[in-house]
Amino acid sequence: MRAVVCARPGGPEVLEVRKLPVPAVRAGWSLVRVMGAGLNRSELRTRQGHSPGVRFPRVLGIECVGVVAASTDPSKPAGTTVAAVMGEMGRAFDGGYAEYALLPNDLLMPVTSTLPWEVLAALPETYLTAQGALDALGVRPGERLLIRGGTSSVGLAAATIAHGHGVEVAATTRRPEKAGALTAAGVDHVIVEGDDDGSPWAAGPSHVLDLVGARTVVDSLRLVGRGGTVCVAGSLSGWLVRDFEPIAMIPSGARLTAFHSDDARGSAGAAVLQRVVRQVEAGVYRPNIDRVVGLDDLAEAHRHMENNRAAGKVVLVPDSC
Repeated sequence: MRAVVCARPGGPEVLEVRKLPVPAVRAGWSLVRVMGAGLNRSELRTRQGHSPGVRFPRVLGIECVGVVAASTDPSKPAGTTVAAVMGEMGRAFDGGYAEYALLPNDLLMPVTSTLPWEVLAALPETYLTAQGALDALGVRPGERLLIRGGTSSVGLAAATIAHGHGVEVAATTRRPEKAGALTAAGVDHVIVEGDDDGSPWAAGPSHVLDLVGARTVVDSLRLVGRGGTVCVAGSLSGWLVRDFEPIAMIPSGARLTAFHSDDARGSAGAAVLQRVVRQVEAGVYRPNIDRVVGLDDLAEAHRHMENNRAAGKVVLVPDSC
């Protein structure tokens, strides 16, 4: 099989297309023919050497969709369409940047879909994270949601979901040329960072979904209305908030929470993903795909993401599919 191997920590040039043996099935694992895989910024950090414990060379990719080729799980026989996310994919074991992936049975989420592979591949990590974060926030129709990092794939997915349920949505971007992508996703108020204070509402947003993370979370707490909630579900600006003082920095009555996509993997995420697929098929949610690439294009796709040029999901469709 062909796969893209991260040979060592470094820039996009360390991603090499290689021929590898198709993995042998073993107890507790199933072989999946990868039909599509979404690219994620966490894979950039792993490639750069910032994921502790990852040994190189490694096939990256924390998610994929495909068809079971061989299985040790009677509930997921060969021919079953599945998705998989997280669970140390592309870190402790090889992930989705390949034509085949050997994956733990408990990661596999059976899904029924009429969507093209590239569309289905854009959904699992992105929409499970977006839906989980909105659930953690407790957003209801008619409330005000501010998304920071709006043109990230999760930000666009969250905007699409919230808009579909009658939430008034504002979203930020650092690049004015990406405003159209936000509007198309259902954002009511596009905010270019630096042009204003980040909120179009005098009383502040009811909820803030912060996908920028370390750099903006304290400011998000300042912006949210009294009794509102900030959910951190991304780390576009890094992992750590330095010198964080909860009593001083969390305003009275405001709430700070988080969502991690590991909480939506396996059986816990299967029903949610199926619901998302149905909403996309019905046209309620609009998938946000920046571009579709093959294995030979992955290094350039990483460079594209690293330079913050993507507006939506970059999707891999292996060349053989």
